[in-house]
Parts: sequence; C-alpha cells; structure tokens
Amino acid sequence: MPAGMSWPSYLKMAAASLLAMCASAQVVHSYYQPHLTRPESPPKPGELKTELVGLKERQHKPQVAKQ
Repeated sequence: MPAGMSWPSYLKMAAASLLAMCASAQVVHSYYQPHLTRPESPPKPGELKTELVGLKERQHKPQVAKQ
C-alpha cells in the first residue's frame, strides 16, 4: 500500500477524507446559498452582458512607466 500503510488504515483515512470533503462542501454551499434556478430559454446571442470590473477599471487608468 502507499506509504507503507495497511489496507484498513488506508481505507479509514480515505473514508475520513471523503467525509470531510463532502461535509465542507455542504457547509460552503449552505453559507453562500447559490442561485440554482435555470432560465426558461437560453439568452440569444448578444443579450448576455457580463462585465469584468477589474478590467474595466484598468482600461480607464493609463499606466505610466517610471524611470
């Protein structure tokens, strides 16, 4: 087995890791409460507007190289 572990201890560790991963995913999901509804029809090309706030701010401020 990997790292010289016995099968029972390896399986216990794998099960504990899987349980912790699922529990933490559930906690994060309940904390952030994502909006999971789907629209009736997909948006037509050009209707979906997305903005990258950081990119928009950078485009308006020119960077001057200091020498």
